[in-house]
Amino acid sequence: MKKLLNQELNRKTVEEFRQAGKYPVLVVLDNVRSLNNIGSVFRTCDAFLIEGLYLCGITATPPHREITKTALGATESVNWQYFKTTAEAIKLLQANGYQLLAVEQTLCSCPLHQLQILPDKKYALVFGHEIKGIEQEVIDLCDQAIEIPQHGTKHSLNIAVSAGIVLWEFFRHYQQKTRLF
Repeated sequence: MKKLLNQELNRKTVEEFRQAGKYPVLVVLDNVRSLNNIGSVFRTCDAFLIEGLYLCGITATPPHREITKTALGATESVNWQYFKTTAEAIKLLQANGYQLLAVEQTLCSCPLHQLQILPDKKYALVFGHEIKGIEQEVIDLCDQAIEIPQHGTKHSLNIAVSAGIVLWEFFRHYQQKTRLF
């Protein structure tokens, strides 16, 4: 088996990415403090043709050296906006018909693999602070909570890892149902 060279990967240009159809999923970062995690989420949103990324509260915004280093150019391709509060972002998303899903462990969270992803709905996935998780005020505004089942001694994953797992599940689902690309 031969490793593909970069020129053999048929990557989109930034302009082609902007023009491409996107999956109806938006990511919301609620007070994420790690610049590397923010950059990694940008890169993951690019990889899975996600509609956009909302950066809220203390979440840093581009341009920033540490975000750029991890994002590898995805800050130029992924549509993003900054909101002073996550509640402000969520209210806008709700007004625009998004189903709000907190990626958080709650009393009634749904395991990710049991989530019914409906192809006619738009989703906003909220990821929280690395230590504190999603603020309770934000969880209260969401329609549902989903969690990634974990069976080890730790009860949390790095936010960038969590975003990759959840966005992969949405991407996989849309690939099977819609054949957008």
